[in-house]
Amino acid sequence: MAKGTIRYWAAAKAAAGTAEEPYDAATLDEAIAAAARRDGRDGAFRRVLDRSSFLVDGAPVGTRPHASVALPEGGVVEVLPPFAGG
Repeated sequence: MAKGTIRYWAAAKAAAGTAEEPYDAATLDEAIAAAARRDGRDGAFRRVLDRSSFLVDGAPVGTRPHASVALPEGGVVEVLPPFAGG
């Protein structure tokens, strides 16, 4: 397990109710699942996560399965929901 930070942007920040929070997970999939289970989070948060793109320490995750994306100790996961405009 690695410890790091998840940062939420735009609609993800609103749905999470916070700009950032810690993770304690081995993979991106584990970190997202744990975040979705936090108290006070509802289906709207999960829907935002399902539409979001992710960066791990600045590198795009792209279409890789989230269970295959290892999280580094002290890393930063950025949650980027779809943005309007260009």
